[in-house]
Amino acid sequence: MERDALPLDRRLRQETLFARERVYRFGQPTPLERLILPGPGPEIWVKREDLSPIKAYKWRGACNRMAVLTPEEAARGVVTASAGNHAQGVALAAKQLGIQARIYMPRSTPRVKQQAVKLHGGDRVEILLSGDSYDEAVTAAREDERATGAVYLHAYDDLQVMAGQATLADEVVLSGHGPFDAAYLQIGGGGMAAGAACWLNMLWPDTELIGVEGEGQASMKAALEAGEPVTLDKVDIFCDGTAVRKAGSLPFEICRGTLSRVETVSNTEVSRAIRVLWETLRCVSEPSGAMGLAAVLKNREALVGKRVLVVVTGANIDFLQLGLIAQSEGASATASRTLRVRIPERPGTMLALLDGCFEGLNITDFQYGKYHATEAWPVFTVTADDDSKLAALPDRFAAGGYEWEDLSGAVDVNFRAIPLREELLTSPLFLRLDFYERRGALHDFLDKIIRGRASFFYFNYRQSGERIGRALIGLDFDTPEARDAFTATLPPRGEGYRLCTPLDAAAQKRILGA
Repeated sequence: MERDALPLDRRLRQETLFARERVYRFGQPTPLERLILPGPGPEIWVKREDLSPIKAYKWRGACNRMAVLTPEEAARGVVTASAGNHAQGVALAAKQLGIQARIYMPRSTPRVKQQAVKLHGGDRVEILLSGDSYDEAVTAAREDERATGAVYLHAYDDLQVMAGQATLADEVVLSGHGPFDAAYLQIGGGGMAAGAACWLNMLWPDTELIGVEGEGQASMKAALEAGEPVTLDKVDIFCDGTAVRKAGSLPFEICRGTLSRVETVSNTEVSRAIRVLWETLRCVSEPSGAMGLAAVLKNREALVGKRVLVVVTGANIDFLQLGLIAQSEGASATASRTLRVRIPERPGTMLALLDGCFEGLNITDFQYGKYHATEAWPVFTVTADDDSKLAALPDRFAAGGYEWEDLSGAVDVNFRAIPLREELLTSPLFLRLDFYERRGALHDFLDKIIRGRASFFYFNYRQSGERIGRALIGLDFDTPEARDAFTATLPPRGEGYRLCTPLDAAAQKRILGA
């Protein structure tokens, strides 16, 4: 039977065998590492594609596809669209094969990915920023293809690309650590999931194959439900490497015959998985790279005693985004809740709340600004090693007579929009406080230095992971004389804190809008 007449899955398996010979001209196999978590759970093995030549798996498919270009096609050059990692694979192959490549990328593509494309491709690559999404970049690249006759290289909907990606699964099989009970494969357009699933299904038919997508970008799940690829109205781009509106036609055909199901994960769950990868393997994953592990952690109890495979598909993350992820609630190693609590607006009530309801909990974020004469609504994010401690909070609030609400994930809290009305203040003073990040240090400072001398009108603190906690505190005094006396006797450093200094007058005026 002619190769082109074979069923798609057989053709893909054949092309994967051929890809074995091609891709290793451009890079070496990546390791498979054990990830060990405390307590009961599955035995997790991680395929480290973040250690590949371009810090992502996409080199495999791009290099395999470009290696089969005819001399005539190579002379015409190639054009492609990519959100970043596929572009780096094309750049790597273009430089080594001596082929000119034009790469269209969304204008929002992280700078780290643009710089990496230039590094890998040198003068063989031209980057053209077009549109605000991957789909707009594809449209521009397709127009270039029609106008110039260049060969278009699809990022995932291509048999040779899928076969190249499948070589990572071949390495897993050859590692000797399998077979696995389950493999969690993240999906953008579906090229990697289709290639890996096809190969694993042939050699380990008892391995359950699960696709993983972000909640706001589940194009393959939508395709499987509809019976054909469909276009999503909108796509969440937190996991930018998998932000695809429509699954590829070829990957869809493979995935519907090999995947047992597709699961979705939230951005919060992905952030938590990124932290786990760092703490266990010292692996810095981009969001899409951690999606497989996020699904495993989500199903940890059901997977106890099983051996599972996940793929860290890439580590091309912008440094600034890494900082934001580290600050997010999802990156917390423990359970957390963000709560808004009503207390009377009078001295001592804030400390009474901390002494009572939050005893034994870790406050990782504290936001408060005075905007009402008789009542206050401070916002706290609290964490606990045991979920039951957080579950007990409603009973604590009820016992103390406090009205409260859960603001976990609230937009104004995330953006730190802290309300404040200056006309409610008498003799305000702002303090910059650097305290040692240990349990009780902040409370001791407030209790020993502030209690009975002033009332809070502002509090802005977020845990940063440093040994020092940094807070901006606003205190209101009954008279200017009381404020000046406090300032004159305030120790700049003391037990539990490293630095405490009044804010300069200009900064205080800016905050108060004076």
